[in-house]
Amino acid sequence: MNPTRRMAPLLAPSLLAADFGNLQSETERLAGSAADWLHFDVMDGRFVPNISFGIPVLQAVHRHAKQPIDVHLMIEEPQHYLSAFRDAGAANITVHYEACTHLHRVVQQIKQLGCRAGVALNPHTPVSVLTDIAADLDLVLIMSVNPGFGGQAFIPNTLRKVAALKELLVDCGSEALIEIDGGVTLDNAQALVDAGADALVAGSFVFSSPDPVATLAQMREQLTVSAERELN
Repeated sequence: MNPTRRMAPLLAPSLLAADFGNLQSETERLAGSAADWLHFDVMDGRFVPNISFGIPVLQAVHRHAKQPIDVHLMIEEPQHYLSAFRDAGAANITVHYEACTHLHRVVQQIKQLGCRAGVALNPHTPVSVLTDIAADLDLVLIMSVNPGFGGQAFIPNTLRKVAALKELLVDCGSEALIEIDGGVTLDNAQALVDAGADALVAGSFVFSSPDPVATLAQMREQLTVSAERELN
């Protein structure tokens, strides 16, 4: 048994897969669910080949959200927008390693704003690039699909990558959480937690189901039962 293992991972439904025409009701519906965070994907059409929502939509969601909002910036030059996203309601701000020339400076900016600071890695980027900054991070997000669009298939190599990242964080003395984004379902959630994941982003799997709240509850129950079984 690993004594540092949390009882169950954090669950973060991705609003990218929600009904955009009813974001208020979708957000309010999740208020009493098993969701720990609400994941908010921001795309600029430059860093990734898609455009999603931005600051005004985050402000609107924040007015109705009960959970902290986990903002994932899939944009170029994110350093210019950090204060605006914090002011709009972000609790966590994650930027991409691939989008930041001066990553340490950007991470420090996020921390100075009072937000949890995260760095995301695309599927082709090795975890070793974080060696010199791991101790400064609150969160590392591993993309388990290519960023830009929801509904993609999970990349199996992610499991090996999560295990390697967990080892790196331990070696660096970092307490950063490991978050997984892309293709997460009940079929791979437990394997991701076993590899070292602390937070799971689920979009299409949750919002394409007949009852997103029930689906989140099912995920929570399955993962909690497995964790309790291991502890015992």
